[in-house]
Amino acid sequence: MAATQGAFFPISELSTYNPKWTIRARVTSKSQTRTFRNGDGKVFSVDLLDAEGGEIRASFFNDAVTKFGDKLQKGKCFTFSGGSVRVANRQYNQCNHRYELSFDKACQIEEVGEVAQIQTHIFKITGLREVQSKTLPCTTDLCGVIVGFQPKFAFTSKAGQELVKREITVADDTATSMMVTLWGDRAKQEDSTFAGNPLVAIKGVLVKEWNGGRSGSLLESGDLLFDAQLPEVQRVRQWWSEGGSSSEVKALSASGPGGRGPSGTAAEDLGDMRRQSEQVLGDQGRVFSVVARLSQVQLRKQGEPQPMTYMGCQEPREGSGLPCNRRVDESGFCAACNRAGRCAPRLTLRCKFSDFADSPWLTTFHEAAQKVVGLSAEQIKALEDGEGREAAEAAIRRAYLREPMQLTVRAKLDSYNGEARTNVTCIDARPLSLGERGRAMLQEISLMTLKA
Repeated sequence: MAATQGAFFPISELSTYNPKWTIRARVTSKSQTRTFRNGDGKVFSVDLLDAEGGEIRASFFNDAVTKFGDKLQKGKCFTFSGGSVRVANRQYNQCNHRYELSFDKACQIEEVGEVAQIQTHIFKITGLREVQSKTLPCTTDLCGVIVGFQPKFAFTSKAGQELVKREITVADDTATSMMVTLWGDRAKQEDSTFAGNPLVAIKGVLVKEWNGGRSGSLLESGDLLFDAQLPEVQRVRQWWSEGGSSSEVKALSASGPGGRGPSGTAAEDLGDMRRQSEQVLGDQGRVFSVVARLSQVQLRKQGEPQPMTYMGCQEPREGSGLPCNRRVDESGFCAACNRAGRCAPRLTLRCKFSDFADSPWLTTFHEAAQKVVGLSAEQIKALEDGEGREAAEAAIRRAYLREPMQLTVRAKLDSYNGEARTNVTCIDARPLSLGERGRAMLQEISLMTLKA
């Protein structure tokens, strides 16, 4: 065994047969601290990378969490010794090493400053066409161009945990695409981050079969890098600029390019969406993606003006960091947060959307409502307060029957006066790529002529 790092043991040669070692490595990822044994135990893990390109997972338990939890920061380099080596548990460890490390409070860890020889990431890129033939589930690294994305989606898990996710669709130079789900802070990034077909390298994507296709989920220990300086990224950039942007792409995921929201349900038109939403069962419901135009906003009901804005609490909710958005009273007090804090105008509109098949009324929440009418809640409130109700209504009417939009619609079963009924709401609206829409319509026409 030759230790080419001088006095440091190569990560690639760690095994149960070498009990004494000191490694020098960079922390490339760090998990959240988790509890077990009804809260009596705690653990977090890091992925380590050394100068020879060896990678391994290391876990810290109980007192070691307290001692090293704040010290070990992603991106920094340390020396590690005094840990134990064991066979990797593939249920929790997707790192490509036969073994994993375990540390307690007696181990020795010292920060060593920046080590230029140790890279910040090692990518082992797999082409999406090759992913199609892999045995599932599998973990892989991908690179490609983002050809579609869904809005971020907040929900509560069965365990009561507040989660946020977003689905993006990535295509590469094998003319293949796949949907990848992002979680947490990665999902919370602004929509503009994913717009304009940026190039990405994604490390640590867990691929599983879903709805008859293949979809990926970015692991907590993974990474999402935009415009990474990798040969594979440059190759995809060249493919995209030299005709890939207009070429036919095969979708591995069942919902195809762009995704179809958290439940992956596709609707051909508003009529199809209405029929499918009437069959919704359970609390989770379904999410649809349809193309339609705004045809009307319910500004008055039985001659009485309908509220267009309300003041919503902007204090972050505990656990998720997202704004509360609950209605506050005239003094700014939020009953949900039990305090008075920051607040801002929020839009909630009853909108009528139309296509060739149907014209349903949908409650349209703040983010989607602002995009649909082309005005912010602050602008509408300022118009109403400054120039009067008529000026605000006139500004909204100017948005009727303009360009078509890509709507994300959620249908779920609710109870109203003790009676179960389907509640259908618009949760997002985005400008439509007319070129993409035109190609989709041409494809529909071709299918119809083949059936004729």
